[in-house]
Amino acid sequence: MTKISSLALVEKPDTPFLAIDKNVMLRNIERMRKHIGSRSDSVTIRPHFKTLRTLDAAPYLLSDQSQPITVSTLKEAEVLAAVGYSNMTYAVGIAAHKLPRVQALLAQGVDCRIILDNQAQVTAVNDFCQQTQCTIAVMIELDCDGHRGGIRADDAELITLARQLQDGAAEFRGVLTHAGESYHCHDAQQLRQAAQAEVDAARLASQRLRDQGIACAEVSVGSTPTALSDVDLRGISEVRAGVYTLFDLVMYGIGVCQLADIAARVVTTVIGHNAERGWLLTDAGWMALSSDRGSAATWQDHGYGLVADSAGNLLQGLQVSQANQEHGVITRTDGKPLNIEDFAIGTRLQILPNHACATMAMHDHYQVFDDQNRHQIWSRIRGW
Repeated sequence: MTKISSLALVEKPDTPFLAIDKNVMLRNIERMRKHIGSRSDSVTIRPHFKTLRTLDAAPYLLSDQSQPITVSTLKEAEVLAAVGYSNMTYAVGIAAHKLPRVQALLAQGVDCRIILDNQAQVTAVNDFCQQTQCTIAVMIELDCDGHRGGIRADDAELITLARQLQDGAAEFRGVLTHAGESYHCHDAQQLRQAAQAEVDAARLASQRLRDQGIACAEVSVGSTPTALSDVDLRGISEVRAGVYTLFDLVMYGIGVCQLADIAARVVTTVIGHNAERGWLLTDAGWMALSSDRGSAATWQDHGYGLVADSAGNLLQGLQVSQANQEHGVITRTDGKPLNIEDFAIGTRLQILPNHACATMAMHDHYQVFDDQNRHQIWSRIRGW
C-alpha cells in the first residue's frame, strides 16, 4: 500500500475539513528555494499568496516582512499590510475603481505594484496619480503563450504604453509574464519549452524597452511548473509561484511532484452505501472539494480527487467520481463495483485535491498537523 502522508488524523474536527501536512508544506517551500538558488543567486522568489492565503503561513514563505510577495486580491494585500508586510505585487489587471485602495496601501508604506496591458488602464492610472499626487508602480503584463491577457513581447504597443507610463504620473517598473499554458504540458520536453518561452518573452520585452531608453528595473516570470524547470534565468529578476507550497493532482499529472508531495487534503466521512452500484457516499461534495476538474487535462483523469485512508495510505483504484453540493461519490476507476463492506459507515477518508487553490478556497479554516500530530487552526483570508 502506497503511503502518501505520515499524518494520523485525529477524530476531531467535524468533517469535511481541510487538512495540511505542515512538514510536507515546509519541504515543498524549501525545494523551491533550493531550486531557484541553484539556477541563479540573483533571482528573487516572490511567492504567490493565493494558494495558502492565511497570515499563519506568511512567516514560512517570507524570512521577514520586507520580503516580496504576490497577491491575487487587494484584500490579501490589505491584511498583509495591516501586520507589516510591505513589498507586494497585485498580479491581476487593475480596474480604475480599485486605485484608491492601492493608494491607501502606499500611504501605509507598502511598495505595491499593479499590472496592466492596455491603453485604457494606462490612462486611468496616470490620471489618478496626477489627480491625487501619488505615484503607483506599474508592471506591464506580457503574453508569452496565448494563455490569457497581456501584450506580446514584440508588439509595438509595449513601447507605447511603457513610454506613456514613464512620461506620466505613474512609475513604470518593469514587465511581468505568467506561463499559464504550462498547466497543459504532458511531458518534460513540453515543460522545458514552456519555461524557455516564458523567459525568452520576458528577456525580449525588457531588451526592447532598454533599447528605446526606457528603464526596465524588474523582469518577473512565474508559474509553479516553469519555476521548477531547468531553464537559464539570466536577465530575470524574480520568479513567482504559488501552488508549489501544497501541490495537487494537476501538478502531479504534469510531472512536477509526487503524490507524497501533496500537502493538502479534504478529510471526509463515509455516510452511506449504494450497494447496487458499489458506491461509497461521503459528506464532501463540491462545496468541500471544489468543482475543479483540472486533472482531466493531464495524462490521467482523477475525477474530483484521489482517495487515501485516515492513516494516509493511498487506496489504489479509487477516486471521487461524482460531486454534488454536499455529497461525494467514491467508485473504482475500473468501473467494477466497490466492496462497500470494507468501508463502514463513519469511516474517515482523505481526498487529494485536483487544484489546491480552488479546494483551499472552499474552506474558512485549515487544520494543520505536523509529524508529531501537533495541531493548529489557520484562518483563511476571505474577500476581494
